Amino acid sequence: MKPGVRTRSLPGLLLALVLAALTVLATGAPPASAATSVSTIAQALRESPVYVDPAAASRLPASQAHALAKKIKDADKPVFVAVLPADHPTAHLFSDLRTATGITGLYAIRLGDRFDARADSSVLPRTAVGNLVASVQGDKDAGTQLTDFTDRALGNIGGSAPSSWGSSSGGGGVSPAALIAVGAVVVAGGGGAYALVRRNRRRRAEEQRASLERLRVVVDEDITAFGEELDRLDFHPAEPGADDAMRADYERALDAYEQAKSAMAAASKPEDVRAVTQALEDGRFSLAQLAARREGRPLPERRPPCFFDPRHGPSVTDATWTPPGGAPREVPVCAADATRLADGRDPVVREVDTDHGRRPYWDAGPAYGPWAGGYFGGGLLPGLLVGTLLGSMMATPSYAADYGSGYGDFGPAGGYDGGDTSGADFDPGDFGGGFGDGGGGDFGGGGGDFGGGF
Repeated sequence: MKPGVRTRSLPGLLLALVLAALTVLATGAPPASAATSVSTIAQALRESPVYVDPAAASRLPASQAHALAKKIKDADKPVFVAVLPADHPTAHLFSDLRTATGITGLYAIRLGDRFDARADSSVLPRTAVGNLVASVQGDKDAGTQLTDFTDRALGNIGGSAPSSWGSSSGGGGVSPAALIAVGAVVVAGGGGAYALVRRNRRRRAEEQRASLERLRVVVDEDITAFGEELDRLDFHPAEPGADDAMRADYERALDAYEQAKSAMAAASKPEDVRAVTQALEDGRFSLAQLAARREGRPLPERRPPCFFDPRHGPSVTDATWTPPGGAPREVPVCAADATRLADGRDPVVREVDTDHGRRPYWDAGPAYGPWAGGYFGGGLLPGLLVGTLLGSMMATPSYAADYGSGYGDFGPAGGYDGGDTSGADFDPGDFGGGFGDGGGGDFGGGGGDFGGGF
């Protein structure tokens, strides 16, 4: 099992199913007259992902609340949504609610016409939370805002839903039919849990295959480009002036080309691609050494490839680059892109196909993490991708389970995963601030200044 990734045993799943069913039967639906204390809200969120205060019921009709809860449950993610009246006390609201609930996850609160969210950093980084909050601040309708926020959050958050949610019940008592249903759960629980595990594994395998096929197009382009570089080189081991060092460089480049092709042919999941791009990077450096020897130049320093497009070859320097709407950062660049940046022009960026058209690879989805990791290695990659879509995804525990880890200190190391019951064991900095309570950030910011990054 990979570090930082927890799996539930079959007996644990069975016990969770039984306890969830009994909890629903025992508690029934929350009464309409329930007090709006933090403890009451927390108790409701432990049983269902969406809580609507009776005093705010007009802002999110029951049908929309049920649909939103179903969406979150179906996604099996720890997203908690509360709709509260505008006059609800705001002091330490997020941190107190997180303490009372005791479950790691993402907490979103609609307070009158205002909206904000906080999350445990183990499931979603503060920067990502802030970006999600800012993206829906223009939605005044509660249903639209909460649905948009949830849709976007479900695609980024890590972890699984808490087992305490279970299935909802519309009744307030325990009927004979319900008791029979509980018995059926107990009898068939083992088979049902096994079927659930198998279904989740199949779904994840299908998602990995789809990601690998999308990634295969880009990797094949990289392999083809490297093969064309070998052809253009026009080096012959027996040519005049060739020495053993040149022949060794050329042999390493050829070996890297064959290794990349073989590794891609054998790849069965996205993380296997890292070995392919790592081989290509090794091959390009061998070609750079060979070129320097043939031209009588000093041998190049071993540097990472050009950040904007690794096909440009090894970088020659670091340059300050400020993406549109983002913060400046130092990135390794090739000579051509260094000149473009110095002249005030845009670099030539590697774009790939996405569902939203052509995008830079760092904004194209989580499958490109292994691809970038092979080129840039574990120590450099986190600094380059901080604040990007890809970087935010790679910082979640679920990323390691789906796309592999091994990128250095780029994500949480251990601790509780999403949906785990941690009680009050959480970082208060993740939940400070919100709704103008002076706890660590302006309302609507989701935890800080989000002008940085991409």
